[in-house]
Amino acid sequence: MKVEAEAGQSKPTYAGTEPSGDRCLTKRGERLSVAQYVSGIQAGNRTILAKAITLIESSRASDRDLAEEVMESCLSGSGDSIRVGITGVPGAGKSTLIDALGRYVITVYGGKIAVLAVDPTSQVGGGSILGDKTRMNFLASSDKTFIRPSPTRGVLGGVARHTREAIALCEAAGYGNVFVETVGVGQSETAVRDMVDFFLLVTIPGAGDELQGIKRGVTEMADAVVINKVDGDHIHAAERARADAEAALHLLPAYSQGWTSPALMCSARTGRGIPEIWSCILDHHSIGASTGWLNKLRREQRLRSFRENVEAGLWELFVSNPLVKQRMPHLEQEVATGSLSAVRGARKLLSLHPSDGTTADKNCRT
Repeated sequence: MKVEAEAGQSKPTYAGTEPSGDRCLTKRGERLSVAQYVSGIQAGNRTILAKAITLIESSRASDRDLAEEVMESCLSGSGDSIRVGITGVPGAGKSTLIDALGRYVITVYGGKIAVLAVDPTSQVGGGSILGDKTRMNFLASSDKTFIRPSPTRGVLGGVARHTREAIALCEAAGYGNVFVETVGVGQSETAVRDMVDFFLLVTIPGAGDELQGIKRGVTEMADAVVINKVDGDHIHAAERARADAEAALHLLPAYSQGWTSPALMCSARTGRGIPEIWSCILDHHSIGASTGWLNKLRREQRLRSFRENVEAGLWELFVSNPLVKQRMPHLEQEVATGSLSAVRGARKLLSLHPSDGTTADKNCRT
């Protein structure tokens, strides 16, 4: 697995000239073949990579087979990266921290960075702001970086539905370091833990009580806690927050085998503490690789993804059944009006026998 890129490689170029490999292989709107997707991804073509992620995120049935073929063809080139999940309280500066970390990795190690930034989807209008990229000024202008903002579309846990597949495609495109930034909503930020190797919790000075409040939901899964915005008048408060975080971590069992989660301080704005954070991530990756824990983690994550896809497929299969389609609106109406409990309504729907239109449980007949 890649721990770091060779030092001394070329420094990043900036906005103005896209490399020729980033030109689209086909005319705008023309559908790509599996071979075009795969060859473009393997060549590191960011335009094709973006199109491939759009394909796997598509909800259209006509795109599903093509997306699966592309994923299968890219699997052999995936898995060889450092995967870092970054979460934290709103306003903790996660995007700015990713920009600072990415700048350090690119300029010092010559590495390539992929950032999957997930934003919450509006429950009212269905849209997302997707503004994280605007706070990554350095990475947005570097040809060693791929940034992909994605909406959650109602998926819980701070990630998008196809984040795992997007990680694999970025790895197949040659990105040795993949950052996943979650939406930052607090205790539900645990789904990303099942997709990454290193889980970083970002907080700010003065958030000690909040950190204590979410420790069972997030802190116990963190491989490190970072106090950001340690500059100006915040230094003393940051040291107290770091001590509080360290005390909380010592009370919790270690998530990663052979690893003691540290509490660190940094300023993404000034660069203070950034080398120490990346050194911590590299140390964690090295220990995980040498002990075999990392391979075990990846296997467990793949199996969990498989089971989740089975569950999602079963639900789609169930609700597409004509009998279920017929009965569901009526049961939903009864539940909505309060004449039927949600539990009882679900039991009635689940007990329908698709083959003959009867119910499997005589106690649930309507």
